Amino acid sequence: MAEEAVRELRASFAAGRTRAAEWRAAQLRALVRMIDEREADITAALHDDLAKPHVESYLHEISLAKSSCKFALNGLKNWMKPEKVPAAITTFPSSAQIVPEPLGVVLVISAWNYPFLLSIDPVIGAIAAGNAVVLKPSEIAPATSSMFAKLLPEYVDSTCIKVVEGGVSETTTLLEQRWDKIFYTGSGTVGRIVLAAAAKHLTPVALELGGKCPAIVDSDVDLHVAVKRLAVGKWGCNNGQACIAPDYIITTKSFAPELVDSLKRVLERFYGKDPLESVDLSRIVNSKHFQRLTELIAEKKVADKIVYGGQTDEKKLKIAPTLLLDVPQDTALMTAEIFGPFLPIVTVEKIEDSIDVVNSKTKPLAAYLFTKNKKLQQDFVANVPAGGMLVNDVALHLTNPYLPFGGVGDSGTGSYHGKFSFDCFSHKKAVLIRGFGGEAAARYPPYTPAKQKILRGLINGSFIALVLALLGFPRERR
Repeated sequence: MAEEAVRELRASFAAGRTRAAEWRAAQLRALVRMIDEREADITAALHDDLAKPHVESYLHEISLAKSSCKFALNGLKNWMKPEKVPAAITTFPSSAQIVPEPLGVVLVISAWNYPFLLSIDPVIGAIAAGNAVVLKPSEIAPATSSMFAKLLPEYVDSTCIKVVEGGVSETTTLLEQRWDKIFYTGSGTVGRIVLAAAAKHLTPVALELGGKCPAIVDSDVDLHVAVKRLAVGKWGCNNGQACIAPDYIITTKSFAPELVDSLKRVLERFYGKDPLESVDLSRIVNSKHFQRLTELIAEKKVADKIVYGGQTDEKKLKIAPTLLLDVPQDTALMTAEIFGPFLPIVTVEKIEDSIDVVNSKTKPLAAYLFTKNKKLQQDFVANVPAGGMLVNDVALHLTNPYLPFGGVGDSGTGSYHGKFSFDCFSHKKAVLIRGFGGEAAARYPPYTPAKQKILRGLINGSFIALVLALLGFPRERR
C-alpha cells in the first residue's frame, strides 16, 4: 500500500496538481470546513483516546488547527511570491531572487498525545507549500487515526493527500520509501530510527521531539498567579503528557516550602480532593505508559520524596497530579523525560544556580522562568539553549504563529508554525537572471596581468574596474 500511495502521489505532483495557489487554498478551506462541521467527531475521538476534557480539546487542538489554516490562507499569496534580493557588482547587470518551491512528496508521522493538532498542523504547512502528503497518524491514538482515515478523503483531494494507518510494520514500510521530506513528532528513540531510515535516501527531516523542560521559579514572583500557570501548563496539558509541559521545577531551598503549599492549594481547587474522579484531567494513554509511569515512582528513594498526590487507578488509567521534592538526580524520574503527571522540585541555594542545573542536562524543547528580576531574565534568555522559552507563563509561546516552534539538539531539529511551516516544506531556490549585455573581456582566457587587475578590482567592489570591464578593457582581438 505504501509503494502504491507514493507512486500515485508522485504522479499527481509531477502533473503539477499541487503547485497552483488555487489548489492549495482550496485544500486549506476544506480543512477549515472539516474542523467546523466535524468538531463533535474530533472531540469524541480525542475523548476516546485520552479522556481529554472537551474544553482542553477545543483550546489546545481544534482552535489551534483552525487558526493555523486561516493564517496560512491569509499569508499564502505573499509566501509564494519570489523574494527579490540585491544583485552583486560582479554579475552586473542582473537581477536576483529567491523562489520558494515545493519539495515534492512528503511524509508526516504524528504523535499520540495531541493526535489531532500534531497530525493536521504539519499537513497544513505541507499543503500550503504545494506538496503531496502522506499522513501517518499514531496507532496509539486509534480513534483519532481512524477518524482521519475516514474524514480527510471526504474533504481534501485524495489524489494528493493520503492517510496511511497502522503500527510499527506499516511505519517501517513507509520509511523504506523515497520521500522528499519526513516530518516526525514523537520520542527521541523513534526519532533516531526515522533519521537513520531517511539517511539511506539523503531525505531531509524535521524532528519534533521533547526533553526535560525546566521551570525556574524565583521567590519574587506573584506566587498565586505563577502556580496557577504552572499547574494548567503541566496538568491542564493532557495531564503532563505534553512535550512542552514542565518536567521539573527549580527553586531555592528557602522558597520551596511556600511553593509546595501553594501548588497543593491550587491543585485541590482545580481537580478536587480526589483528582482521580476529576473530569478535567486526561487519563494516561494506555496501560503500557501507565506502567512506565508508576514504575518511575515505585522506587523507594523516589516514593519517599512524594509530598503531594501519587494516587493511581489502573482500571481507569488515571494518575493524580504528584509533587516530589529533591528526588535524587540519578533516578529514572530525573534523567528521562517524564511525560506524565509527576512534577519534581529541585532546590538550589541561590536562584542564579538554576541555570547551571538546566545546562547540565540535554537541551530542552522549552524552558520556563518565573521572575520579576530583569537581570535573571536576561541571563536566562542569553545562557540557556532551548527550542523556545517563555518568561512568567507556560506553553503559550506555541500559540504565536510569528514564532518558530521546534527543538535544538536532543529536543529536535527544524521548526514550524505560521510561515515557518511553509518554509519547512519548501526549497528556497536561488535564481540569477542576466541578459547578453555587460560582457567583461577580463573574465575570459587567456588571462593576463591587466585582466587580473580588473578582476581583482571587480571582486573588491571598485567602480572604476566595473566601468573598465563594461567598456571591454583590456581590449583584445576577436
